[in-house]
Amino acid sequence: MSAAPTAVMELRGARKTYRLGQHVIPALQGVDLSVARGELLALTGPSGSGKSTILNLCGLIDSPDSGEVLFDGQSVAGLDEIGRTLLRRDALGFVFQNFNLVPVMTVAENVDYPLFIAGVPGPERRERVAAQLRAVGLHEHAAHRPDALSGGQRQRVAIARALVKRPRLVIADEPTASLDSHTAEAVLELMRERCHAEGAAFVIATHDSRLTQRCDRVLALLDGRLQ
Repeated sequence: MSAAPTAVMELRGARKTYRLGQHVIPALQGVDLSVARGELLALTGPSGSGKSTILNLCGLIDSPDSGEVLFDGQSVAGLDEIGRTLLRRDALGFVFQNFNLVPVMTVAENVDYPLFIAGVPGPERRERVAAQLRAVGLHEHAAHRPDALSGGQRQRVAIARALVKRPRLVIADEPTASLDSHTAEAVLELMRERCHAEGAAFVIATHDSRLTQRCDRVLALLDGRLQ
């Protein structure tokens, strides 16, 4: 009998508080979370429920006050800032509500940038960028700059940029919030297809019911606790 596959990302008893003047705000109150390879997981809940804090912990941008964060079964607690940065660079992808593309770079250059930073050789970078742009239907727009694209096309560029380095986990913060219904549906279908094709896990914070209906699992947060 084979062992159960290791989760890509786990939070165990994660607690996090923030100070606002004299006030202590409990952002997370003992959250346990496990994200499987190839899973599209949605986090829902009102503003202030803890969604962004979970994204920051899963993205190794922040650390819990107590509890554990494990990536591929290994605790990240012992990593210094350089180690965390390298893990983010090599194993994590990010998709933002406002795309966060570099306006002076072409579509191809935006998608290439994570590979350039990681020191991937030029010929391999060009091959991977071209393949990823074909996968998101934007190969013909490779030489365009972001301001020549629609919102949906920019989000597809952002998804291509997140996936080009073949991450094990993609963190997405309200990826459809600025898109109209038709474009949002297309982006959702693309995320789902690429998630399952690439084997990457997605953790998505969203208020969008269109997105949650397409996810493999939906977890609701309220006052820093999973419901």
